[in-house]
Amino acid sequence: MMLSVCGVHFTYNSHPLLRNIDFSLERGELLAILGPNGVGKTTLLKCMNAILRPASGAILVQERDILSLAPADIARDIGYVSQKNEASRLTVFDAVLMGRTPHIRWRMSDDDLRKTDAILHTMDLCSKAMRHIDTLSGGELQKVCIARALVQEPSLLLLDEPTSALDLRNQVEIMNLIRRVVDEHRIAAVMSMHDLNMALRHADKTIFLKDGDIHAMTTPGCVTPEIIHEVYGLPVHIHRIDGRSIVIPQN
Repeated sequence: MMLSVCGVHFTYNSHPLLRNIDFSLERGELLAILGPNGVGKTTLLKCMNAILRPASGAILVQERDILSLAPADIARDIGYVSQKNEASRLTVFDAVLMGRTPHIRWRMSDDDLRKTDAILHTMDLCSKAMRHIDTLSGGELQKVCIARALVQEPSLLLLDEPTSALDLRNQVEIMNLIRRVVDEHRIAAVMSMHDLNMALRHADKTIFLKDGDIHAMTTPGCVTPEIIHEVYGLPVHIHRIDGRSIVIPQN
């Protein structure tokens, strides 16, 4: 098992935000964490990266409990793309190269440079390598942030709202890219999402959070209108189009 989340509880200001969270993920699988605002999606991702520390429970990546590891060891196993990424005067090449930091001992090696070049090629960013990232569009900046996480060569990729604030074309491009990376690199990936249709189109598994608990855990094809109504308080229809589930609000 690539990822095992076992009995995770998280408390904020004496208020239990996550309770008894349990799930697992294999290589080549993409999991979408779904639920309304404030339900703990980002908190769960941060617990999985040890940015936040649960009150109890274990998070195993390749059978190692990350809560017992040093930050540098966590960074070699887990790539994290946050929801908000600040632009700077770094070039695209240098910004992506920074992802090699967990692997660098004394100085940047030729191997680090080659791997950065390879990821830029994979992400179709070669033509922008010398541009400053504060001149990029939102979609381009998101690709750079994903590239920086991938050049770490992680076993697990965590993405917090990877399509937020992007237009429809960039949303589709980013989600297709994430799906392709998971398949080709055989890594496990977990993403928090608000867009149900994007999640059902691309994920292998879905988790719906409600009131700090896992309300439902299923595959996209088995998500029902009842689950969505119970979690979001919104009646919906689910239709199948070209073999995919499409959620349509009734109101």
